[in-house]
Amino acid sequence: MSDRTERPPLPDPLPLPVVDDHTHLDIPGDTRDAWPHHGEHDGQLDRLLDQAASVNVARAVQIGCDLPSARWTVDLVGKHPGLLGGVALHPNEVPRLAERGALEAAYEEIAVLATRPRIRVVGETGLDFFRTGPAGRAVQEESFRWHIRLAKRLDLTLQIHDRDAHADVLRVLDDEGAPARTVFHCFSGDAELARACVERGFYLSFAGTVTFKNAGELRDALAVTPLDRLQVETDAPYLTPTPYRGRTNASYLVPLTVRAMAQTLAVDVPTLCSALSATSASLYGSWED
Repeated sequence: MSDRTERPPLPDPLPLPVVDDHTHLDIPGDTRDAWPHHGEHDGQLDRLLDQAASVNVARAVQIGCDLPSARWTVDLVGKHPGLLGGVALHPNEVPRLAERGALEAAYEEIAVLATRPRIRVVGETGLDFFRTGPAGRAVQEESFRWHIRLAKRLDLTLQIHDRDAHADVLRVLDDEGAPARTVFHCFSGDAELARACVERGFYLSFAGTVTFKNAGELRDALAVTPLDRLQVETDAPYLTPTPYRGRTNASYLVPLTVRAMAQTLAVDVPTLCSALSATSASLYGSWED
């Protein structure tokens, strides 16, 4: 029996390159807690990036979800040509900042960090009714609206965190007017929500959860999503795809999710890879700039 603390082995490479749409390289392992470390595993970074490149996942979008990880992200993407970045205050971080009277100062810093080179995303932002109770939801929605406005002002892609809050996330986006490029990171809804998102011009990014045995509704959502509205991600170190569920995720495991997606969509893997890569370019621009 394998040690669940060991990283899974490399899968077979993809035939064409794809981008990991959303990863947290600042978190060294699947700790089941929110952002406990920020870059403490710097010695492992080159190895993880090399492993991903070896299976044709040479590019990724690194997401910083609180001030320490946002600062770390800005520094990291300036050093690694295969990475672009996103910065925001995670919906579960916002009530904690508000309680300390630190939210306005945090907004000010995120607004500055979002203008830095190679930062192409505001996110992840949105609503989380799973971890944040009713008392924190008003400030969560206020923060979501603030991030939407920032993305539009800077013409950056918006990455959405939506957990147990589908209707309210759509309500806020409709009310504010979504940015031209809006991605539902780690899409978690059903086919009805997928259709509603596609009708609005949004993009849906699927993580390793789509490979889980009990994720039939999620595969139904994938099946009704056009190829040109799709992305694939890890949300590493979380949501490791089958057959390694529960172990630490990383960008080099994207091929497992891509192949499962292709099967659900009834398309060949090269066709899906080409579509994912083209959409990544339209969402984030050139990695060479």
